[in-house]
Amino acid sequence: MNFIARHSVGLIAATALLILAAVDIAPAQEAASPPALTLELNALQPSEKGCRLTFVVTNNLGAALDKVGFEVALFNQAQVVDRITLLDFKELPQGKTKVRRFDLGELDCTKVTRVLVNDSTECAGAGVDTKACIRQLNPITKSGIQFGS
Repeated sequence: MNFIARHSVGLIAATALLILAAVDIAPAQEAASPPALTLELNALQPSEKGCRLTFVVTNNLGAALDKVGFEVALFNQAQVVDRITLLDFKELPQGKTKVRRFDLGELDCTKVTRVLVNDSTECAGAGVDTKACIRQLNPITKSGIQFGS
């Protein structure tokens, strides 16, 4: 084998090792992501009672939650708090994603401009800090309504 052929084989082998190393690193980086409770405001829709809020919640806190609840404030078009309500998300197994719907009576969805997670009212599970649900909350929205904590 000549000099160029030997070095080409060596370069190909080195490139292959780098690619394999990058593939092995990727799952480790994903596993290292910080624990979080993701709460997505997915939709606001008129209902027979008033306004239906749909949430998608994913528990990646590292432990099952026996009970999760949040106090939320809903703001109107004048950016004034229209309502404060408690939402019970019940139990959330570790690594599980669930959809929860809440019908809020006598509320016009078209007037809601912002939803604020004011606090966590319940955050219970074996080995879970009672403040983990609010401290590690990752609020996101797909509703077009401003949403956060």
